[in-house]
Amino acid sequence: MSQRMIRQFMEMVQIDSESGQEAAMIDYLVAEFTALGADVHKDSYGNLIAKLPAKGSSASTPILLSCHADTVKPGRGIQSVLQDGVIRSQGDTILGADDKAGIAEMLEALRIAYVHPPLEIAVSRQEEVGLLGVKNLDFRQISARQGFLLDNDTLETIVIGGPSYFTLDVTVTGKSAHAGMEPEKGVNAILAASQAIVALPLGRLDHETTANVGVINGGVVRNGVPETVTFLAECRSLNHQKGQDLADRMAQIIEKQVRAVGAAVDIKVENLCEAVSIPDNSWTVRVAKRALKTVGIDAATTFITGFTDASIYNNQGIEMAVVGIGARLEHSLEEHIYIEDMEKALAMLVEILRISAEELG
Repeated sequence: MSQRMIRQFMEMVQIDSESGQEAAMIDYLVAEFTALGADVHKDSYGNLIAKLPAKGSSASTPILLSCHADTVKPGRGIQSVLQDGVIRSQGDTILGADDKAGIAEMLEALRIAYVHPPLEIAVSRQEEVGLLGVKNLDFRQISARQGFLLDNDTLETIVIGGPSYFTLDVTVTGKSAHAGMEPEKGVNAILAASQAIVALPLGRLDHETTANVGVINGGVVRNGVPETVTFLAECRSLNHQKGQDLADRMAQIIEKQVRAVGAAVDIKVENLCEAVSIPDNSWTVRVAKRALKTVGIDAATTFITGFTDASIYNNQGIEMAVVGIGARLEHSLEEHIYIEDMEKALAMLVEILRISAEELG
């Protein structure tokens, strides 16, 4: 067992790094990659970019390795517990294995690999809140055209595609009034917003399309007809046009339902990333499958309606397969990871580096 990797992972999860507050984690990694002999800097957005020369190889073509430094909430004051080969939090926070397990596995692979091609490493900020870090990554510093994103949970699958992602930020404006004395003079923004939300198609709509309303805020006092409500909705689809059509339909439904109550509405729709996929037989997939077979895993390719930094890399023309890190139940208080799975992920990464050096040499 790689005690060093486990110790470092448990140390890293204690560094607070909720999205937007990951500067301390990035600074920690600057020191770690510098100690490995990498040329390290932060771009103007605060993402980490590091470069390492080839090791034990004549390969001149670089590959890209990438993770993200931020976690979801609640991710402050994390205390990790190791028991019976499983690492968990104490139960009042997430663990942060997503994506710090990937970072720990990457760092250890770089320490122990006896051969690898030239490497470019990117650790992004604010992945969990809309891929903001990678969208602002200084791609002028990245020359690799192929790479691996360490951000899938299970080792048994390799993610080769992600969805188009649309956000809808909605502000409903009614008219305030006293709820007991003269409610008929008001226009209830909560009622208008609620009717709109109830009318929306939500949940899993088909095998490649989902929609959700995740946040709603409004009202000031119990006895006041609320004037303003905001809510945040989203939709995703592995088919870009289907996703665009759904976002447009959701906006139309919201406007119709809100106006029927006599309220006004402002809807801001944004397409944050576009559906993308790489072929089953692409180079990165073939390398990842070969590497996983060495730890007894016959991995399958899959598409997800969640999103990862790979969507942006692939949109930028960098072929990125998403490989597993072993995390389970991420984004929940029950998040945990088996040491056995971290060891398999480590062995996979070392083999990915060896195969890459061999094939690119």
